Amino acid sequence: MRAVLGAIIGLVLLAAGAAADPKDPTQDKPLADPVQESEARAFMREIRCVVCQSQSIDESDAPLAHDLRQLVRAQVAQGRSDDQIRAFLVARYGQFVLLTPKASLGNAILWVGPALVVLVGAGALLARRRRMAPAQDAPLSAQEEAKLSQYFDADET
Repeated sequence: MRAVLGAIIGLVLLAAGAAADPKDPTQDKPLADPVQESEARAFMREIRCVVCQSQSIDESDAPLAHDLRQLVRAQVAQGRSDDQIRAFLVARYGQFVLLTPKASLGNAILWVGPALVVLVGAGALLARRRRMAPAQDAPLSAQEEAKLSQYFDADET
């Protein structure tokens, strides 16, 4: 009975998944002017989908990416420049929204930070290794050798 119930639930879920129409980014309502649509699509390839994070909004099928594509199209239709649209998106979502963010101190720390951690770790390992290495014995002075030979000579008698 459990197996039958599980099979029925599985079929219902499979049917629901098949009925759901996956969103296709190319199915958005494009701009009437093909030149503006081309500019908008080129710009969309530079903007990160903040949900997917590894895709541009041009590639993503996330609902937020759809909304951002429509927002970009609306601003392109209004005649705003790429820099103006980019500034608007950065003000709203931060530098993270750009697939290629501008160089800044914050970005430099992200790139240089891991290298610094590796260098500090390597330096700590070298310092520890030097501390743990056995010290090399210095040769005995003539005075120390004379004392030592006196002790050995005293033991033999």
